[in-house]
Amino acid sequence: MKLQKFKLIKGEFLPKDSREIMQNVFSGKIQFHNMKNFSSQERYGKDDKIAVKRIPQLKKSLGKIIKMIEAAEKNGDQLEIKSEVVIRFVKPVKDV
Repeated sequence: MKLQKFKLIKGEFLPKDSREIMQNVFSGKIQFHNMKNFSSQERYGKDDKIAVKRIPQLKKSLGKIIKMIEAAEKNGDQLEIKSEVVIRFVKPVKDV
């Protein structure tokens, strides 16, 4: 099957709404990785390497986005936000 694209977010938003949307999206991803890491710790006694790496990256990105939203708020601007989900089938990586 070929690549599929889905629009997740598309529009112009007030800073207040932008903050809520972005915090919800990023919080969901952070929570997902926290749960993956917790599960790995409980099941295998070790951290999930991907989750441990990804959580601070997501938090840093959200921090930058919040600063942009604050700047828009100060300037009386709205924010245009576009987000797309791209999905394609890939073969799993074989353990070596």
